[in-house]
Amino acid sequence: MAKSPASKKNIASHRPATQAARRPPARVAAKSSSGRPAGLFTWLAIGLVVVIVVTLVLVKVLSGGSTPATSKGSFSPVDPTTMAQVTGVPASVFNAVGVTSPVVQVSAPIPVKGQPPLTAQTSSGTTAPEVFYLGAEYCPYCAAQRWSTIIALSRFGTWSGLGNMASYAHDTYPNTPSFTFVRASYKSKYIVFKSIEEYTNYLNAAGTNYQLLQTPTKAEQALVVKYDTPKFIPGLTKADGNPIPFITMDNKFLMSGASFSPDTLTNLTRSAIATGLTDSSSPVTDAIIASANYQTAAICSLTNNLPATVCSSSGVMAAKTAMKIK
Repeated sequence: MAKSPASKKNIASHRPATQAARRPPARVAAKSSSGRPAGLFTWLAIGLVVVIVVTLVLVKVLSGGSTPATSKGSFSPVDPTTMAQVTGVPASVFNAVGVTSPVVQVSAPIPVKGQPPLTAQTSSGTTAPEVFYLGAEYCPYCAAQRWSTIIALSRFGTWSGLGNMASYAHDTYPNTPSFTFVRASYKSKYIVFKSIEEYTNYLNAAGTNYQLLQTPTKAEQALVVKYDTPKFIPGLTKADGNPIPFITMDNKFLMSGASFSPDTLTNLTRSAIATGLTDSSSPVTDAIIASANYQTAAICSLTNNLPATVCSSSGVMAAKTAMKIK
């Protein structure tokens, strides 16, 4: 059964607009409703739970289970199989899906006119359009968006250093499986990709906020403050602040919030999602690939439709038609 269309407001993480105040909502450990220390029975119960959890972890490790990729402060590189599946989606799947996602609503990048170009130097020293991403590891909307953005960009270049990640375990859409750009490197002769993962997916030592991870430069922050606003993003209000994830493609196309709802990935593992990317009949694959085709079409308009095999493919042409890109 088709899901009801999601509004722009419920597919983004919202933050205050200014850099000084722009923080995710603080999350503080809950206190006892009575305000009194827990009794002996409570501590015994807690101790029993801890013993059970430790036992389960030991069983999992001894039986060959992997350590969770989201262990506090750890970095877990994407395994070669998953990397190949995510960055090597068959052309036939892109073309079969096009922008058709009958179960999950997918939004396209927003075109912008008359703005100064955003460019950077490639590794070979040439000037190319820049794609800039601002997100955070705790954010489930960022988690969903990374899938399609990684896939779209893989059609123009190569990735290295991607890490496994899941959104914050106690937020909306908890543990949404994804990746992190914190150590990622992207190489392309067509475009430059830069990213900021502003916060981790765990709380700081005080338990009052997410742990700070990366800080945008003044120029990057200026992009967010200017473009991630109601003036450029239909449906946003001043009260929304600057939602994440935020993506600008050469300041000619913008994305604010996820292009599809994170609940699309609920109860799925990273491996299951990646393996399913060869199945164009899967609603999950449809959502991810439709978004990737939209982003690909936007980037093709920045690269003079290069590479031609990608930019002239039927899936991308369908996205261009839907976005009214000539």
